[in-house]
Amino acid sequence: MNLTDHSYKDEWLTALGKARPAKLWPRFVESDKHPTIKFSVEASAVYSSTIEGNSIDLNFFLNSKLDPASRRFKAKERHEIEDLIAAYDFARSHALNEKNLLAAHAKLSARWLPKSERGRYRRQLMFVYSQAGIEYAAVEPEFVAEKMAELFADVAELRKAQLSIDEVFYHAALLHLIFVHIHPFQDGNGRAARLLEKWFLASHLGSKAWQIPAEQFYAEHRAEYYRNIKIGLNYYLLDYRRCVPFLAMLANALESALK
Repeated sequence: MNLTDHSYKDEWLTALGKARPAKLWPRFVESDKHPTIKFSVEASAVYSSTIEGNSIDLNFFLNSKLDPASRRFKAKERHEIEDLIAAYDFARSHALNEKNLLAAHAKLSARWLPKSERGRYRRQLMFVYSQAGIEYAAVEPEFVAEKMAELFADVAELRKAQLSIDEVFYHAALLHLIFVHIHPFQDGNGRAARLLEKWFLASHLGSKAWQIPAEQFYAEHRAEYYRNIKIGLNYYLLDYRRCVPFLAMLANALESALK
């Protein structure tokens, strides 16, 4: 599946109904009810970490910033969130390209991956597990760099295109999904995928995109999020005809922010 592929856009728009980004985005931009970008980035990092099993909620994290005594509790998990915030802040001030994605991954994994694996593609086979066993087998490590180069060639092509608002959201969600299926890093793929999705949105729509509470929506619909990602048992059996429910979740997140 190529990122530039429009094959499922019409089906996606039909599934969204009234929740089309082209209708929702102007309302989101005009609203003065959204938190600041700084707060939104912190919340995104907290919720993205929550999806991966971090037990710190937003209130605890914000309170820990104000109360030095509380910082010794759950320090490892708090540092994990702080490093992800650093990656988001880096993305906000840098162009979306492969080199900068690797730099962002090095930042988000700074305190929980060995230095040799930060900002570098994996060199091992990758399997995604659940309590039931192996859920997914990613592409072999010798093909990861090639697949990522192809993906960012598509990102660059789309950056040059005049995309409609609907198309920006469609391709941002598809980028998230394709990246997860490549699973290029030894760890931190989910966090990187959600950052990448937001980065793509902001590269086309401006800084306001960082305020979309997509990570919160995914965390609050975690079971659905993982169910929709799973469209094949391994990289070679992926069936993108089943991708629309996942692609719809980003637009649904935008809609939820306006309720």
